[in-house]
Amino acid sequence: MKGRRSRSKKTTGVAGSLLLAHPALKDANFRHAVILMSEHDDDGAMGVVLNQPDGRKLGALNGDFALSPLAQVPIFRGGPVQDRQLILVAWEPQPGGFRLHFGIEPTKAETCLAEGMEVRAFLGYSGWSAGQLENELKHNTWVVADVPEDLVHPPHDQNLWRRILGAQGDQWQLLAEEPDDNSLN
Repeated sequence: MKGRRSRSKKTTGVAGSLLLAHPALKDANFRHAVILMSEHDDDGAMGVVLNQPDGRKLGALNGDFALSPLAQVPIFRGGPVQDRQLILVAWEPQPGGFRLHFGIEPTKAETCLAEGMEVRAFLGYSGWSAGQLENELKHNTWVVADVPEDLVHPPHDQNLWRRILGAQGDQWQLLAEEPDDNSLN
């Protein structure tokens, strides 16, 4: 996966990875979130939540998309930062994974779609200021995971979190399957 990185800044470890919300995280914005991290450097970090579908398609969001090839592209809530900003993303399958095209223009998204790539629209993003994510990682708010090769393929809903967290080992499998209401356990 390729994300945008500045060569003059020191990059750190989570760009190109997934952040999985710890099962104990109750924040409504990130409960059971799977965040694809596109940037992480000394100035902060950003990514998009993959598993919070908005339930709408681009054609319903904006008249400019209604008659375009992008009309049926699903919209996801990318995070609480600038939640009206539209971010277009495409995944290009490659041997052993995929290449991410993040923050592309609509014409590029149309080309990607025509070439058979998975295209998604995100409203907003998840962002952290300098040092904020590092602090959250120290306090085990997030589980860092490698991006599975099949991430390109939908569905991307709450089951995505359970599937990827459960793949991190036996301890995480138990926590991933735990019901939200422990009285049902």
